[in-house]
Amino acid sequence: MPEPQSAPAPTLRDVVTLLERVYDPAWAEPWDAVGLVCGDPDEPVRTVAFAVDPVAAVVDEAIERGADLLVTHHPLFLRGVHGVPATDFKGRLVHKLIRGGVALFTAHTNADSADPGVSDAFAQALGVRDLVPLDARAGNPELGIGRVGELPEAEPLAAFARRVAAALPATSGGVRVAGDLERPVRRIAVCGGAGDTFFGAARKAGADVYVTADLRHHPASEALEAGGPALVDVAHWASEWPWLEHAAGTLRSTLGAAGTNVETYVSTLVTDPWTAHVAAG
Repeated sequence: MPEPQSAPAPTLRDVVTLLERVYDPAWAEPWDAVGLVCGDPDEPVRTVAFAVDPVAAVVDEAIERGADLLVTHHPLFLRGVHGVPATDFKGRLVHKLIRGGVALFTAHTNADSADPGVSDAFAQALGVRDLVPLDARAGNPELGIGRVGELPEAEPLAAFARRVAAALPATSGGVRVAGDLERPVRRIAVCGGAGDTFFGAARKAGADVYVTADLRHHPASEALEAGGPALVDVAHWASEWPWLEHAAGTLRSTLGAAGTNVETYVSTLVTDPWTAHVAAG
């Protein structure tokens, strides 16, 4: 009996076409840089790695694990460049990727706005359901930054903060909370990544608590003084990490339905830049 034939590997062009269908580059913010950074579109792709940050450890892992494509949320380049010599860390990474046969693709604010996108995965990890965009895009109420939804039942803010800490990968910064810890919360707003420009949207949506990352002193203080909602601040990397498995699953299932096949893995390397926390006092 002949052995069954395995599904053929897609080309990089096939994978990029699919990714850009799910995370349309047109949804990216004007300042963003998304899409294919390096790689030959005609090369086959058998293994795809997913990570938040295109940093050296992640690239080394992709090469060691035989990945043909690395998909990251954060861009390697946000500003225009005139060359990629290996005289700085970004140039060295490009050279390392090319020598290792690993293409690099970025889905950033287009993945933030997608449905489902980064904040859907974040909210679902917290058990929040019935999601709608926090800041909807004009002309399409399903797309937009952030999500708002409901917990099955109200719970004290302190319990909700513990829920957040348990749902996300551990980081040295942990979870910070602003608000009355006994206050019951049920309507939840989330924004993966830095979200302190959406305090007004969270308040308008009637959120009891807003969960995001990179909150600064003055915006957070002013948001509380303006009437809330309560705030939960997490590490930027941790807030976006749940999306990786969603994106990997979408890629596998869509390619499988088309008769091609890839293996995927989600990097568990903690690329949050903060490595230690020392309590004051």
